[in-house]
Amino acid sequence: MNIFTTKIHLRWADLDPNFHVRHSVYYDFGAQCRIEILNALGLSPKVMQEQHFGPVLFREECVFRKEIRFSDPIIVHTKIAKMRPDGSRWSIQHDFLAPDGAVHAILTTDGAWLDTKLRKLVTPVPAIILEVLEGFPKTENFMAS
Repeated sequence: MNIFTTKIHLRWADLDPNFHVRHSVYYDFGAQCRIEILNALGLSPKVMQEQHFGPVLFREECVFRKEIRFSDPIIVHTKIAKMRPDGSRWSIQHDFLAPDGAVHAILTTDGAWLDTKLRKLVTPVPAIILEVLEGFPKTENFMAS
């Protein structure tokens, strides 16, 4: 998979008083895109629950370049930007784009995997995680860290 694309459908509630997308909505869309790609690659919420692990975030940062208004069609490209060879830590990048490729925002998320029983980071990660992450689309400047 070279690219994972999600079309965003804005709701009235996604807007702020200035009639453009409010800042926290970008983070919500990023979370939705991440779970959709994991699910598409076979790592569904059900699998994570059965195996007692899930993603945990350390940092999320959004760089806003161009406002998004209610009627703007938006496409989000989701790719992995950095990953440890064992898959235990990673950075995922979401590019919020107009259909012509203009960049509206870039959201970067750094995270790892949590054992939901022990409430501790999972290292090494279960084989299914590494398999899914290796199939994840990569950014052009992907770094194994």
